[in-house]
Amino acid sequence: MQKPQVKIIKLINGDDIVTVMPTGERQLPDNGPLIRLDKPLQIKYVPQMTPMGFRDYIALIRWTNYTNDKVVTIPKDKIMTITNASLEMSGSYGEIIKNYDNLDKPKRDEKYTQKEFTPEENKKLNEIFRELDDEEEEPTLH
Repeated sequence: MQKPQVKIIKLINGDDIVTVMPTGERQLPDNGPLIRLDKPLQIKYVPQMTPMGFRDYIALIRWTNYTNDKVVTIPKDKIMTITNASLEMSGSYGEIIKNYDNLDKPKRDEKYTQKEFTPEENKKLNEIFRELDDEEEEPTLH
């Protein structure tokens, strides 16, 4: 039996979902308006400030947090693209879904307090953004 192919699905709302798509009788008919996803995880891009500047950290979180369903059905017309996941992403997905049932549900951090940047931090961020603005050429229209 062939190992299922991990896919990245880009939805029209901008969400990126990593999942395996059931095949055969476990999938809905090709000519239908819906498609099934098995254990979908949302790809979250979390910006981090490092000594070298900003970089994105990628986190995989449960896409459907408030259900115990492992198979989710979505309308095909909400999908922009479906691509094969990279080897690294497939590996990460495979490790995370081993504990799919135990993945944390989102929790509100009651201890979070908003913090204002210091003048030095604010100046550094403004410099970074100005540099980024200078590097941009023509805006891309979507």
